Amino acid sequence: MSAMSDYLENEILDHILGTGAYTMPTSVHLGLSTGSFNDDNSGVELSGNGYTRQSISFDAAVSGTADNTAAVEFSAASASWGTVTHFGLFDASSGGNLLIHGAFSTGKLIDTGDILKVNAGDLDITAA
Repeated sequence: MSAMSDYLENEILDHILGTGAYTMPTSVHLGLSTGSFNDDNSGVELSGNGYTRQSISFDAAVSGTADNTAAVEFSAASASWGTVTHFGLFDASSGGNLLIHGAFSTGKLIDTGDILKVNAGDLDITAA
């Protein structure tokens, strides 16, 4: 399950209703969290211990769903990241705006030396 952030909802409404133009991001980056990002991006993204957001790309949506086109692999954790349960899609490799957020179907404990990998087609983004 995924949800648009407040930022993206406003940008899309303004674009569709003709009160502002939304420019597509030049790149999208996958961020991780041990809890929800929330629509207002009030969640806490991982930081340190070898963690950095990773670039991600998607197929064109079909029937309201888009999937990642290639595997996304994070660097090995230099210390425990905890149990990663949520993701966020951002319009920048750091900072920037949260676009979409959601929960993984299963949390994964990432300890020292572990590598989190999202296989191609495994991250489904839905518009409902």
